[in-house]
Amino acid sequence: MPETYAVVYGGPSSEHDISVLTGLQALRILREIAAGGEVHSIYWSKRGDFYAVAPELEAEAFVNGVPPKSKQLELVTGDEGGFRVKRSLGKPKVLAVDAVVNCCHGGAGEDGRLQSALDLAGVAYTGPTANQAALGMDKLTFGAFAAALGLPTLPRTVLATESAPEFPAPWIVKPRFGGSSIGIEIVDEYETALKLAASSPHLRAGAVVEPFLAEAVDLNISVRGHGRTALSEIERPLRAGQGIYSYKDKYLTSGEGILGAPRELPAQVPDHVAQTIRDVATKVRDALPVRGVARIDFLWNGDDVWLNEINTIPGALSFYLWRESGVSYRELMSDLVAETRVSRSYEPTASGSDGSALRSAESIARKLA
Repeated sequence: MPETYAVVYGGPSSEHDISVLTGLQALRILREIAAGGEVHSIYWSKRGDFYAVAPELEAEAFVNGVPPKSKQLELVTGDEGGFRVKRSLGKPKVLAVDAVVNCCHGGAGEDGRLQSALDLAGVAYTGPTANQAALGMDKLTFGAFAAALGLPTLPRTVLATESAPEFPAPWIVKPRFGGSSIGIEIVDEYETALKLAASSPHLRAGAVVEPFLAEAVDLNISVRGHGRTALSEIERPLRAGQGIYSYKDKYLTSGEGILGAPRELPAQVPDHVAQTIRDVATKVRDALPVRGVARIDFLWNGDDVWLNEINTIPGALSFYLWRESGVSYRELMSDLVAETRVSRSYEPTASGSDGSALRSAESIARKLA
């Protein structure tokens, strides 16, 4: 029997637009490989509402928000949970879905909140579990996680006090719970960092500070599982200037978005640097372990390589990295949905709760006396 899928994209995130692009690409491929099954297109608005939209829409249809003729959905938890079409009269229509392809970047779509909702609704989905997503999105916690594994990392501290970091300026100020390019600034004065934290909407939930190494080079690699850990070719993104690898560098330099961004692929790096990156990426993937396709970012300078961060739902699902390794978008998508059948994201259990504590309890009124 043909399976039914849904692609969820957009969401209340600073990376909303990039998520829409990734979702529309995934829709095209999934409809090709669905083998007679239905594929629903679910747009998650910036306000946080879900809508069923026509799967053949282009990016321009979302410039002003929810496209015309969209049907609002609700995500219901429980035994009969899932996506339903909202109706003013009559019983809501259930959208039967065997698996959701999660194409949401940043915000609630990549930090574990959407994953938790889908778990409670009993809906299978691609990509990281709620716990994996939360760890990957928190730059401070992920840095501590990497350090605990003995992996090479730069010092990173939370931006929360009047005391400057022990490591010297210049510093990079990053959203603690954000993506890899939006809301990031380079500062020379700690007072400037504090003012940024107080004024930037991207830093209000928390900010971290780490050294800025002007001579360091960005290097990225993608990892995926589904049976065994596989590694893509190593990429060197090309910056337009001497600062960070920016949102503009990554997404706005060509009409293809990140697929057409300037890069050196495969990156021309010494063999020992490439091997270090592969070894560290494998250790990160195995220690989490991350489901789906992730991108792991590094910094390199001379003989030094530092693990920077992980993107558990990367732009375009890092297809451009796998294409260089001979993996087609069809194969990548097929493996993503196949993984949802063999790797459960959440298995609820009430084991140990046998009622003995309830039977032996005195009255509530007596406990509160």
